[in-house]
Amino acid sequence: MSSLASGGAAELSERLYGALTGEGSEERACSAIPEEACTAVPQNYLLNLGNGACTKLAEQLASPGLTLPWLMAAIGVPAALIGFLSPIKQVGSLLPQLAVAARIRGLARRKWVWSGAGLVQAQALLLIIPAAAFLPPLAAGFAILALFALFSLASGAGSVAFQDVTGKTIPKGRRGRLLSHRAALGGLLTLAAGLGLRAWLGEEGALAPYLWLLLAAALLWALAALLFAGIQELPGATEGGRDMLGEAREGIGLLRRVPGFRRYLWARAALTSVEIAMPIFVLHAHGLLQGAASLAVFIVAVGLANVVSSPIWGRLSDQTARRVMVQAALLGAAAGLLALAIGALLGEGISALSYAPAFFLLGIAEAGARLGRKTYLVDAAPAAERPLYVAFSNSLLGLVALLLGGLGIVAQFAGAEAALLVFVAIALAAAALSAAMPEADDMTGDRTGAG
Repeated sequence: MSSLASGGAAELSERLYGALTGEGSEERACSAIPEEACTAVPQNYLLNLGNGACTKLAEQLASPGLTLPWLMAAIGVPAALIGFLSPIKQVGSLLPQLAVAARIRGLARRKWVWSGAGLVQAQALLLIIPAAAFLPPLAAGFAILALFALFSLASGAGSVAFQDVTGKTIPKGRRGRLLSHRAALGGLLTLAAGLGLRAWLGEEGALAPYLWLLLAAALLWALAALLFAGIQELPGATEGGRDMLGEAREGIGLLRRVPGFRRYLWARAALTSVEIAMPIFVLHAHGLLQGAASLAVFIVAVGLANVVSSPIWGRLSDQTARRVMVQAALLGAAAGLLALAIGALLGEGISALSYAPAFFLLGIAEAGARLGRKTYLVDAAPAAERPLYVAFSNSLLGLVALLLGGLGIVAQFAGAEAALLVFVAIALAAAALSAAMPEADDMTGDRTGAG
């Protein structure tokens, strides 16, 4: 009976995988992964997809760009503390990755790193609930920032493991599509959740709905951890391990030896502005709008952006991730200009619905920036050194994110409009720098080593 059930599950996985990728078992190509891992591709693809649906929805329900700022404002946390959310997310998740990569290299199966990190993220979100509900505003603000820092550190550990496990279990040419399917399904679920929240949240809004959002996000992270643990990952090489200092030396060596990697880092540094810009848009919108229902409208806009754009970004990324980075940067700049135009033209007649197109366009740009730069590096980095490439670039870009957190300081002292103008300039620079990069297959100058 169990063999029949497993056979039925395998057949269902094959059908779903074929429907999603247009590829049958007889024509499956398993480029850049071990041949013995080929039969597990459909199951791994679907488990990875389910994991992504859970995390993408959870990220929006407990978003540091939307939900957490609204929650902190609702309980009276000072604006200066709210401004630290985005830098903490980037720094916490990116800077420690060099140390994590050194540890991960010694593990034959790295999926457990992501699963453990997912459970830590779930617990951090659960602890934010009593902090927000029972602590005075200032103490609650510091507690939320500390717990979110823990959440971000776990996210950084999971990021290195995710890209390495994906590189080992999903064939080249299907990775961009997987990332797009993850984002699209998560966006569809976010869209449904946002529409429900639009009816649930009143114009004033109580504290309880925000806490329920955090609880739902925590449960989704726990489910995502279980799904990722089910991925069939073959043991990988564990030799050649280095400590954090050794990893840093090797990363610096990459900068010297691989000009294409240097160009990628310059482009990604500027492109990071698109990924951390949403709190600036929130500050701008919050100054123009009142009412908790605006949050649900913007959640719907971002969810719809993922649904619409992710399949397109996925196909484009499998063709040329470099071009996706260029286009995402240009769309980010356009979103900033649109937000400024909406505020200037509508004035007192502005509503959440009239401002939503700016969030929609930014959501498209952010999805493209993340998917493009991830697919580019997974495809470009040599398989044996992929964790080093990912961790070194992420750790270095953590410092850049900290500097870009200065956009919040610009907003505080010069206004959100000035911060948006600075963002537009950086996004345009990102487009130019991305256009100057080599294609992924040419980044290392070794076509046989990539993937």
